[in-house]
Amino acid sequence: MLSAAIRSASIAARRSLRTSPVALRALSTTSVRLSGGEGPHIIGPGAKAGEVPSDDIQATGLERVQVLGEKEGVEVFDLKPLDSSRIGTLADPVKVPSFEHTRIIGCTGSPAESHELLWMNLTNQKNRRCPECGSVYALDYQGEENLALHSH
Repeated sequence: MLSAAIRSASIAARRSLRTSPVALRALSTTSVRLSGGEGPHIIGPGAKAGEVPSDDIQATGLERVQVLGEKEGVEVFDLKPLDSSRIGTLADPVKVPSFEHTRIIGCTGSPAESHELLWMNLTNQKNRRCPECGSVYALDYQGEENLALHSH
């Protein structure tokens, strides 16, 4: 009885290992080939064999845009700190510009560096108040309101 149970389990295991009649597709990792023109400029050329690459050669994506912008003297991202000359109130909050509906902000108090850095998630639905100094922050959404993003 035990040998019959082991034999049926073995047969079931072999059947599950068989390939299905569904055709398998190969995964391609080659770059996209465009008809004419060059590829995207956000991908660096990479280093030659035996060389150590520099940032402008190996950087890709947004980092590459930032590195190339620095080489040309252009500030790609606004890295200036938020206005800390005043404490935001419910009636007049500190406006935080954003192209997204949410943003992570850090508060160091007013005047600047008056308390430890506290991070907060700021959304366009609700203002946030710093638990240490009481400053109020509001998201100033500057993107397109009806931007059609794909949803899942």
